[in-house]
Amino acid sequence: MKYAICGGTGFIGSALTKYWLQAGHEVVIIGRKIPDTTSSNPLLHYMTWDHLSSNPNPVEGCDALVNLAGASLSQRWSSKGKQAIRQSRLETVTAAATLIESIEHKPSVVIQSSAVAIYGTSEKDTFDESSPARMMDFPSEVVRDWEEAADRSYKDVRLVILRTGVVLGNKSGAFPQMKLPYLLGFGGKIGSGRQWVPWIHLTDIIALIDFCIANREISGPVNATAPEPVTNDEFGKTIAKVYHRPHWFPLPSFLLKTALGELSEILLKGQRVLPQKALSHGFTYAFPKIQGAMEQLKSE
Repeated sequence: MKYAICGGTGFIGSALTKYWLQAGHEVVIIGRKIPDTTSSNPLLHYMTWDHLSSNPNPVEGCDALVNLAGASLSQRWSSKGKQAIRQSRLETVTAAATLIESIEHKPSVVIQSSAVAIYGTSEKDTFDESSPARMMDFPSEVVRDWEEAADRSYKDVRLVILRTGVVLGNKSGAFPQMKLPYLLGFGGKIGSGRQWVPWIHLTDIIALIDFCIANREISGPVNATAPEPVTNDEFGKTIAKVYHRPHWFPLPSFLLKTALGELSEILLKGQRVLPQKALSHGFTYAFPKIQGAMEQLKSE
């Protein structure tokens, strides 16, 4: 099999690339520039958008295209920052769709990254793929625009919208920052601690992407979250238990808002999201429970 990954050098993209290469598949990583350090694996190819715009042949015959590209939300949400976050997502959707249109042998499926922010935030409601979008804040508006762009742009191809939660891994993502206060002895709940954390282990999101590609009956939104979401307080208590650290030092909401501004919404608000579509199609999680996921991460 041959796969193209936009954003293939990022946190999830790097793990997905490794997974497919180990399975003997060919991978084309597409980005704005070629990384300074590249692999010598003959099955791995690095391409820039500029190169492919003039010569799309390297992605001819790809079985699937996965678009994970987009500027991180973990930056100050100034007007300029918000514009960069939104534009990076819309531009990569347009570029990926244009690339697909330019080749003769098109991929049979596109996996387009999205986020559970589309559902808005709530401490009491539960959301699955049938839940409506709710525009409540900047993240939900960005994701709405992102998904609408994908629906418009990818034509005549099966489209899977991967609505991602908090992806847990040791090398990058949110988890290293979330566990750091505990390792320093100052861990505790954030704000009220009642906000939900829709998490998923890195191993499971990689397997889920592969699962969605292989199962042709899957299309539309797919929640990339574990089947057992937890509150922020439960999440922190589990870190404390697994890493043998205290859970005692709460971080008040006002301090977080002062330090991070509007960006603090990511940590102070959440949503209880269930992966109904993955479960109904028979996907099996390696790490369905938060303690098992953290124990595996600690053992790496």
